[in-house]
Amino acid sequence: MVLPIVSVAMKKKIKKPSLVLTLSAAGLLIGGGSAAYWLLTQGQIFSKDLPVGATIIPQDALFAVSLTTDPKQWQQLRQYGTKETQAEIDKNLVKLRDRFLTNNGYDFQKDIQPWVGNEVTIAILAPQATQPPPKPVSTNPEPTSSQQSMVMILPVKNPEQAQSLLAQPKSLKQGKWIDRTYEGFPIKQTDGQTSGNLSATVLDGRYLVIADDPKATERAIDAYKNKTSLATTGGFADNFPKIASYQPFAQFYVNVPTAARIAAAAPNRQLPAQVLAQLQNNQGLAGTIQLEPQGIRLKGVSWLNPNSQRVLAVENQAGRMQSMVPAETLMMLSGGNLQRFWADYALTSQGNPLSPITPEQLRSGVKSLINMDLERDLLRWMKGEFSLSVIPNTPKDSSTANFRAGLLFMVKASDRTLAEASLKQLDDVMKTQYQFTIQPASVAGKPVTNWVAPYGTLTATHGWLDGDVAFFIFGAPIADKIVPKPTNTLASTIPFQQTVPTEPNPTNGQFFLDVEQAAKNFPLPNIIPNQQTWLGATRSIGVTTAVSDNRSTRYDIFFALKKVEHS
Repeated sequence: MVLPIVSVAMKKKIKKPSLVLTLSAAGLLIGGGSAAYWLLTQGQIFSKDLPVGATIIPQDALFAVSLTTDPKQWQQLRQYGTKETQAEIDKNLVKLRDRFLTNNGYDFQKDIQPWVGNEVTIAILAPQATQPPPKPVSTNPEPTSSQQSMVMILPVKNPEQAQSLLAQPKSLKQGKWIDRTYEGFPIKQTDGQTSGNLSATVLDGRYLVIADDPKATERAIDAYKNKTSLATTGGFADNFPKIASYQPFAQFYVNVPTAARIAAAAPNRQLPAQVLAQLQNNQGLAGTIQLEPQGIRLKGVSWLNPNSQRVLAVENQAGRMQSMVPAETLMMLSGGNLQRFWADYALTSQGNPLSPITPEQLRSGVKSLINMDLERDLLRWMKGEFSLSVIPNTPKDSSTANFRAGLLFMVKASDRTLAEASLKQLDDVMKTQYQFTIQPASVAGKPVTNWVAPYGTLTATHGWLDGDVAFFIFGAPIADKIVPKPTNTLASTIPFQQTVPTEPNPTNGQFFLDVEQAAKNFPLPNIIPNQQTWLGATRSIGVTTAVSDNRSTRYDIFFALKKVEHS
């Protein structure tokens, strides 16, 4: 499947300016293990760790992706997943191949592969930013066009063959080829095509630049000559090397503030001004994908705008919770400091209609349900590592058979005295306001407190582990799975060790999901199109994160995938 690489890059104009549409192609490729979109590191003028075309792609590019042209890696990609996921990939990539190569008389192996380098880069440019004459010129102009354009950069390893292809292009079924010059660079472009005009030029014999809009070619030339490219974008050259790897399958870059402005301008999806302002603090999100024998590894980095007043706290103190839950745990999400996690979430999601739950809703919900202040009464003592886990139930009698799993929340208390006072207050609320029975009990000789509903069903249990870790269990009575500390822990299992990345280390959070077992027993929320198809190809997912410095955060993600069964 090498042929689709170039076809993806030659896609025609995208008509809708929504962020969702802009990123949907990436979602298609990464979702469930296809993972075919990320920029690739290659020797450049500025750094060997910057992607091909970094000195050509304009700074305002919404999204950029580089893909390998190595047939062996594309063949390896086809070993992952199921027949259904392969059919989904083929349906979309073959469609693009036929539209932009075959239909125009080109064959990748014959016409492109002999001269192209090890990878090709594709960029989606923001609508051209211009200002109406009567208004003063803005330092941050808003797009006036609803059309995005696409640019593809192909590094040239055989200049003669590339120049020959450009000098004698294939005959068109519609329209004609014309020649023109811009800033001293000869350009070959189509004229008279109803679906839009392609435009191509060779920069200094090193790069063939193809665009679906003649203006986009000019913007690439300007970026190259004036050094206003991705390579000079704030934080780009500093952060991309953090995820560089040898011969990756792909890499990517997302321009967060520009993409946010496009999303804000889209009809039916207006972002509030305060949300847009928060997103302007972020500058970029980038990642690298590598194909490994058991799945796909994604190494990512995000960084703040160099001019942002916001800074990150370098506090990586997670890594304990996975050794406190049992081996059969289906899902675990951990973080290094719950109080700080909440503060960051509240800052970045306030007023955002796309947030799963707004800070205002959670604060008011806690107040109305238990008459406690979220920050003052609860989060005040939750400055340590925390986790949320789903643990399957092993029913001992019919009274608990209806509970498939228990939800376990654990947090390291930064002040146990405050914590105990808070839990006592919570017990009193459940007793007086909801008529629960607060029942002292013991598990393996350790004291716990049970909440028993008025109809006699055990609803929740809380207690202490290792002296300073408070725990709450909701649903199934699984206290005996964590008290005493389990001999076989999640951290000791092969799936966890093979799925959750060991880097970066130290870490400020991890995530593990046993997709196979979770999908069999519980409905998972729909996040991506055709989710069930992609989940059917995935065994487990692991994530490890860390704050690299006060401006950037690192992420490592691994998708453990099934192998296609060929008949």
